[in-house]
Amino acid sequence: MEYQFENPLVERYASEEMLRIFSPQKKFETWRQLWIALAQAQRELGLPISQEQIDEMIAYQKDINFEEAKEIEKDTRHDVMAHVLAYGKQCPNAKPIIHLGATSAFVGDNTDIILMKEALFIIKKKLITVISNLQIFALKYKDLPTLGYTHFQPAQLTTVGKRACLWIQDLLMDLTELEFQESNLKLRGAKGTTGTQASFMQLFDNNEEKVKKLDELIANKMGFQSTFPITGQTYPRKLDSRILQVMQSIAESAHKFASDIRLLSHLREIEEPFEEKQIGSSAMAYKRNPMRCERITALARFVMINGLNPYITAGNQWLERTLDDSANRRIVIPEIFLAVDGLLNVYINVSSNLIVNAKVIEKHVREELPFMATENILMKAVKKGGDRQELHEIIRKYSIETANRLKEGETNNLIQKIADNPKFKLTMKEIQEMLEPQKFIGRSVSQVEEFIVEYVNPNIEKNKNVIGEKDYLKV
Repeated sequence: MEYQFENPLVERYASEEMLRIFSPQKKFETWRQLWIALAQAQRELGLPISQEQIDEMIAYQKDINFEEAKEIEKDTRHDVMAHVLAYGKQCPNAKPIIHLGATSAFVGDNTDIILMKEALFIIKKKLITVISNLQIFALKYKDLPTLGYTHFQPAQLTTVGKRACLWIQDLLMDLTELEFQESNLKLRGAKGTTGTQASFMQLFDNNEEKVKKLDELIANKMGFQSTFPITGQTYPRKLDSRILQVMQSIAESAHKFASDIRLLSHLREIEEPFEEKQIGSSAMAYKRNPMRCERITALARFVMINGLNPYITAGNQWLERTLDDSANRRIVIPEIFLAVDGLLNVYINVSSNLIVNAKVIEKHVREELPFMATENILMKAVKKGGDRQELHEIIRKYSIETANRLKEGETNNLIQKIADNPKFKLTMKEIQEMLEPQKFIGRSVSQVEEFIVEYVNPNIEKNKNVIGEKDYLKV
């Protein structure tokens, strides 16, 4: 075996479709597509470029001569020129006009924007699928009472479906941000060396209208409505931080979901899927670890921390540009997309196969509900002639005694103590009727239904053609 590092994002986590987007083949195909679009637009605007030259370039668009490009780059130390010259070797007739008037950023920057646009669409498909999975889950369990937790201490009741709506709402916020960035994406276009379009002004004899039209034609040929009106040598690096902030936000939401499931798994209330032959621990055969949600949180942490990079890069762009962005962006942009793709693959898998242990949830509710019911019990007892202050003090003492009893592993006998005290004038039957969990969930059911109808369903309907992405768990 060779001693060679393997990137876990490639080997274990990301899907094939996301890996293809950030592959060398896709990158250099897109470079060549841009050179073809440039030549076509220049021909349409009157430059002496023949259709035969363009046809020759089209014939070799996907046939990348990688080895020749590598050899040339060893001498030139310039990746763009290496590929210009390698392309020219395959297209001798077109060689004189390849990259005409362009700077390296013409292929480099425009390709980065194109690849991020395609990657955003994959992320969007998976995000919608998770939202759809959780919508089904929320409706199914909209009326199943469960303990709410604040500070991870028992609080008032909520429902399992209501809690799921918290996860969905986070994702809807992410979707809104993603769609905004997606709809506002602009191409860099053909702007020349420092963004002044001087080289194209030279080519078109200072005809500004033709130079502006060139920019527009290239954008349209590459599937964009517009280009940045102003650039230096590169497109504004703030674009990277804006797009990758959406990736950070998705990671943030996924981390919250996965952390919640890890806590609920400890309580044995809700669990991620666990397969028949799955091993939880190499030593402890009984273990059932929430490894999928742990993977989500691990990848999310990577994204959230790494997402700081584009802000620093954007802030450090000197004047019209500096090259200290290059190595960083080559690593950060693909890896953040690959990591978010990987965590969404797991999120799809988990959200479509969540295991709800209703009996355990009911047991925990029964254990804590007597404490929550004491206020209602107090009001009922006062209505029957009891002294509010005296009864409040009795309940306070009983509650402390019962809490200490629970810490010793005993059962909750608070209701029995109240029923046995004649000062409350309440029978056990009357108290039991007040302990119906459904009476303690407020508007949870209505909130779920309203939220799904008003906010979730419209987004699902709008994107119904991309719902149903399968999960891509490799391991």
